[in-house]
Parts: sequence; structure tokens; C-alpha cells
Amino acid sequence: MKDEILIWSDGASRGNPGQGGWGVIIVSPEKEVIELGGGEKYTTNNKMELMGAISALDHISKNNFTTTEKILIHTDSKYVISGITKWVHGWRKNNWITSQKEEVLNRDLWEKLFSLTVGKKIEWKYVAGHSGTPGNERCDEIATSYATGNNPPLYKGLLLNYSVSLFDLSKVLSVNANKKSKSHSKAKAYSYLSMLDGVIMKHKTWEECEKRVKGKRGAKFKKALSAEEEKEILKGWK
Repeated sequence: MKDEILIWSDGASRGNPGQGGWGVIIVSPEKEVIELGGGEKYTTNNKMELMGAISALDHISKNNFTTTEKILIHTDSKYVISGITKWVHGWRKNNWITSQKEEVLNRDLWEKLFSLTVGKKIEWKYVAGHSGTPGNERCDEIATSYATGNNPPLYKGLLLNYSVSLFDLSKVLSVNANKKSKSHSKAKAYSYLSMLDGVIMKHKTWEECEKRVKGKRGAKFKKALSAEEEKEILKGWK
């Protein structure tokens, strides 16, 4: 991590929209750690994911980090990664209108995030949510605390004294995640779960689930292979 700035970022909301929060961990090249976090009373999960990344880069910009240092940002939001590395360039060319001829959602946040990336060497790294990655788990804890109306204690100090083992990947889910994902998609479902506007429903078939979520903004859906997995998914959503 020499000459690199490491960032972990996450967002959460209770309801979509609902009360939300974001959490960030920043590790400087000097091996100093600072945790950041915040919340909003009425927001969405995507906005909180964006706010995490924005707040991290804003902190770097305001605290004398040099622009020559490489920045690695770890997030479980494919929305943020795809948006800032792919979609935003087309949006800017098309005056913030999507290919479906609609106004880009969260334009103000995307403009802010884009402006903070200019002139910086940034690598966006995807980490699977709730997979045991220590940095992601801690950011989720901070974000969830703010989303439930609590202000958690935030660490600032040396990496040596930090209680989160950021580089311990022993608890991360199988490195064969791609293979696991394929086998999971083919396995017989115990149930299908969907969440729309904060309301969760269980479905016996994919067709039934798809009918509810297809084309709906902010909708979530997952396949559960067992009662235990269903319980874990619901716990994460709630």
C-alpha cells in the first residue's frame, strides 16, 4: 500500500426511500486511519452509496493529500462503479439525459462525484456485500448505525491500533465466487424475495417475482435456496 490511499465505502437505507446512512474508511500512505459517517432522514440506498464515495474523495481533497497518489476505492455498489466509470461520460455528453430519454437520477450527486475524480488516479474495486470483507463490513456497520438514528464512535489513529483487520481476507466468501454464482442460479429455489418501496414480499416462482420488480426503480430481488438463506437475506434488507 506504499504511496496508495485506500478507501472502503458503503451506504444503507431503512426503506427505499427512508432514513439512510453512509460509512467510510480511509487509510493514508502514512498508515493512518480515519472513519467517516453520516446520515439523512429521507433518502435512498443509491444516494447513500454515492454520498460515501463523495465524502471520502472530498475529505482527501480538503486534507492535503497529493494528487499523485493512487486511490483504491472498495465498494459493493455496482451502481456507483458503473456510473462513474462508464455511464457518466455519456450522461455529460447528452446533457444528463439517459438513453431512455429520461433525466438522470441523482444528477447533483453524480456531478459532485465526477468533479472530485478529476485529476486523481483512481481505481474502483468491487467487493461483494456481506461476504466477510472486514473493511466493507465495518463501513456497513457505520452506515447502518446512522440509518437507524445512532451516531457510532468513529476511529481516527494509526492503522497499527485499528481493531478492523482490513487485510485479513480469511473470512471472505469463496474465491470461486463466479462458479458459486453460476451454480446458485441453476439450483432449485426455496423462495424468491422482492423489495419495492420498502415493502418485502415472498414469491414461489421467478415469474411472479419478476412481474413485481421488472422496470421498477429501486426494486431489489433475490433467490433463496433454503429457509436459512431466506432469513439472512431478509435480515440484511431490514
